[in-house]
Amino acid sequence: MNFEDVVEWANNLSVDKTGEHLTPIQEAILTGVWQRQKYPQIAKEFNCSESHVKKEAAKLWGKLGEELGENLKKYNFRSKLEKKDRGYQNSKSGHCLLQVDNINIGGQFIQTIKDTQTRSPFPLESPQNQARSPIIDLTDAPELPYFYDRTSELSTLKQWILQAHTRLITVYGLSGIGKSAIALKLIEQIQTEFDYIIWLSLTHTPALSTVKTELKQFFGRSQQPPLPTILDYFRSSRCLVILDDVQNIFSGSQLAGQYLAGYEDYGKFFKQIATSSHQSCLILLSWEKPKEIANLEAENLSTRSLHLKGLGEEAAEIFQQKGLVDEEKWSDLIALYQGHPSWLNIIAATTLELFDGSVSLFLSEVNDLFLGDLEPILESHLERLLDAEKKALYWLATQNQTVDISQKPTDSELSQPEFWQAIQSLARRGLVEKVLVGTRSMFFLNPVFKAYIQCKLNLI
Repeated sequence: MNFEDVVEWANNLSVDKTGEHLTPIQEAILTGVWQRQKYPQIAKEFNCSESHVKKEAAKLWGKLGEELGENLKKYNFRSKLEKKDRGYQNSKSGHCLLQVDNINIGGQFIQTIKDTQTRSPFPLESPQNQARSPIIDLTDAPELPYFYDRTSELSTLKQWILQAHTRLITVYGLSGIGKSAIALKLIEQIQTEFDYIIWLSLTHTPALSTVKTELKQFFGRSQQPPLPTILDYFRSSRCLVILDDVQNIFSGSQLAGQYLAGYEDYGKFFKQIATSSHQSCLILLSWEKPKEIANLEAENLSTRSLHLKGLGEEAAEIFQQKGLVDEEKWSDLIALYQGHPSWLNIIAATTLELFDGSVSLFLSEVNDLFLGDLEPILESHLERLLDAEKKALYWLATQNQTVDISQKPTDSELSQPEFWQAIQSLARRGLVEKVLVGTRSMFFLNPVFKAYIQCKLNLI
């Protein structure tokens, strides 16, 4: 689904309902919201007041929402439209929400292949299918009912893959932050650029030889005679391979990205993919950044990593789906829990359970950050830490502001190199973040983990 089709659909709907085309301000609102602009910015660019934009937007969302059977808002317009379109695509009729001149506009949906069955990801009559029919196997991919808008991150990934021809990409971040979701959305948007796309999970810590065998079997379905190595397939065709749950081949109680005994060959394989000449791309999804990626990024332009963080106002869609009330307080709840979609879903369920969905009541009763069902999730991250990391983390939990690590804490048991190494490892796990304060880089502990650690240490 592209924006031009959305505008044409909205304009045709307006003509059908009112006999009038969209007004210039309504088109400006559609454009701005699609680009994730806020109302003040739209008003400034259109040279009108913010109140006028809000008034016109309310009319627009009401009109479009009536057609979709949805309660549309600025923050959920795009995701609701895409979700509705996917529903049309997957219906038995095969029709799409957006139909312009009998051309299937929203036909970018994903099908998978199992065993030896080969399918096109597009309807046979679609222009996309005539151009390219990639072979896709998403059998190992999770089924995700929702995708929360990640426009900026998706644009970055597409630029790396399609323009910069990046060969190795790591998307890392906390569990449940949306790594799999963004990878699935990425596949949906760029699948016609590839000959083969496959998703493999490392949940059960397969040996590299097992992974290579699966890849060869997949590529060999249509490649005769079979080629000797994965790199040969990567050179002869354009392949996109996603390895999910990569953290499972890393050792606990070690610095971030240290491989389990017997799995060190994965590191050599990743380096080979990054440094060899070919036309394909390998994407790693992980809780933590592999240790060699940072060095490869410094030396090799074909390696990139994306630290996936929480959502902004887009997270409000979670509360809308759950039926929470007190919408004016939603942004406070998003900020409190760092926009983490999985955490927010859990907290939304708690709010329904305890306060009948009233965010105001939940926030008024929370003197300290409420964790509840989040605690086992947070603990699963802390269990992986090296002792030195725990010491650095516990010290950060006592600090009320961002910290300058150029000097180690006077009360720390760690040497300066150990302290720096621990901070670096924590950052590669997404537990510690860096922010620029003036001209200095400062560090701070994720506030939710900070609250959990303070509770454990009885520091509050």
